[in-house]
Amino acid sequence: PIAGSMVLAAVLLKLGGYGIIRMAPTNISTTLIYPMIAMATWGVIMTGLTCLRKTDLKALIAYSSVGHMGLVASATLIQTPWSTSGAVILMIAHGLTSSMLFCLANMLYERTNTRMLIAMRGMHKAMPLMTSYWLIASLTNLALPPTINLIGEIQIMTTLFNWSPLTIMMTAMGATITAIYSLQMFMTTQQGHLTKDSKETYPAQTRELLIMLLHALPILLLTLNLELIY
Repeated sequence: PIAGSMVLAAVLLKLGGYGIIRMAPTNISTTLIYPMIAMATWGVIMTGLTCLRKTDLKALIAYSSVGHMGLVASATLIQTPWSTSGAVILMIAHGLTSSMLFCLANMLYERTNTRMLIAMRGMHKAMPLMTSYWLIASLTNLALPPTINLIGEIQIMTTLFNWSPLTIMMTAMGATITAIYSLQMFMTTQQGHLTKDSKETYPAQTRELLIMLLHALPILLLTLNLELIY
């Protein structure tokens, strides 16, 4: 259910990162850190490549969440103030963004009765106002400057690079792939011609616009004033 997906992405998934921050010992053995961070950063690339070939919109967003949490897991394992700060910022930013994307995907599913990307094309003509929220969610998901997603990812990438310069290759590749599939998701669902089944799509309702506003407003406020997190 969409409510479960939103709660899972926004809250429950972040409890794992919070648990690592609170429970991971500061003197953890380097023999454990190296393989775990290597798997976490490699997971960012693998989930990104999986998203590139996904045709199910909800599955695409779910795999995107896994990729972002790979960055959070690798940052929390380093156990430095800079990495922990970046992990907390990215968890809050991703909690809002991923929940917003799940809700947007469900709105399209209720109107098209399918989760296939190719069957949702041209929604800009049927729901022009929701396109702006799709754009906000897609751009924050790919960490467009000056959103808080970028601030969190930059802090994590900087920390990983200071810990091991080799990690910059995987994190940079993961960020590039994230940008590609986020833009591909936006362009596939919003541009093009409406399908025959989507021509009678009803516009966005007030409650749906309110839900989107309650997601977009915190993202905007945190982008303008990051100190609200602290």
